[in-house]
Amino acid sequence: MNKKLSLWLLDYGIVLILLLLIAIFSVASSNFFSFGTVTTILRQVSIIGIISVGAAFVILTAGIDLSVGSVACISSLTAALCLKAGYAIPVAIIITLAIAICYGIFSGCLVSFFKMSPLIATLGMMTALRGAGYLITDGLPVYGFGPGLSPFGRGYLLGIPYPVILMVAVFALGIFILSYTPIGRHVYGVGGNEEASRLSGVNVTLVKIFCYAFCAFLSGIAGLVLLSRTNSGQPAAGVGYEMDAITAVVLGGISLMGGQGKLPLVIIGVLIMGVLSTGMLMCNINDYVQQVVKGLVLIAAVAFSYVSLRLRDRIVSQAGA
Repeated sequence: MNKKLSLWLLDYGIVLILLLLIAIFSVASSNFFSFGTVTTILRQVSIIGIISVGAAFVILTAGIDLSVGSVACISSLTAALCLKAGYAIPVAIIITLAIAICYGIFSGCLVSFFKMSPLIATLGMMTALRGAGYLITDGLPVYGFGPGLSPFGRGYLLGIPYPVILMVAVFALGIFILSYTPIGRHVYGVGGNEEASRLSGVNVTLVKIFCYAFCAFLSGIAGLVLLSRTNSGQPAAGVGYEMDAITAVVLGGISLMGGQGKLPLVIIGVLIMGVLSTGMLMCNINDYVQQVVKGLVLIAAVAFSYVSLRLRDRIVSQAGA
């Protein structure tokens, strides 16, 4: 096979997978390929899409954040409690996002200063925040505060749901930071070779804390979007968000080894997860099978991530020879 074609398939083969899934579900369900279904998919993936941008930043530093679902959940609860207490919407949003950033800073400090494994640090945060959500609500939904953010969650601009526009804006921000700012270059550098980055004068600790804080900030935004869709704070919300986000990021070509990958392709990974979920639902595939399929997709994505790195190195070395 032509080397350029091989590299193209390694980089953009995910687009072909998305098109293949759309074709399969369009044949399996006559109602799948319609404007209404597309809008539904985009609205559904908006929360995971926003979280995925933050998760991509962390993974690019060779880290991982398993607390994103819990941060989204407790941010939703925090905003709901603020609104129920009578705070104005802007004040509730600011308080919620400020607290969410603190969660990320704490995780970043555990990883950077205490040299704790990102897996263990964020797993602990995930469990603690999930438990805190149940404690502060007694396990009951928080509601009864008027329309709140629901006009945003249910509104449209030129036929496009507001959460989808927000997701696109978040991706644009993430792409700008990674492509055109010093901190973006440092994120790739730290993930590619942490020691070399440190020797070249990069504040590795600050970069890592920034990534975890940014990830928690976006998870907080996702929690606000979640609240706008349900108009109530649910202590059980956000379960599984971390797996969906990580799967989308890895499908998008972000290497779990850090330092490699392009954020724009994560959008395709997010869409694949949305098409897969909606398609299986429309084909009346039960929830248990859906969980199995999503798990297998994550395994396949991670396996392909490692294999593609080896194939790329081999193709490049052969080209150089």
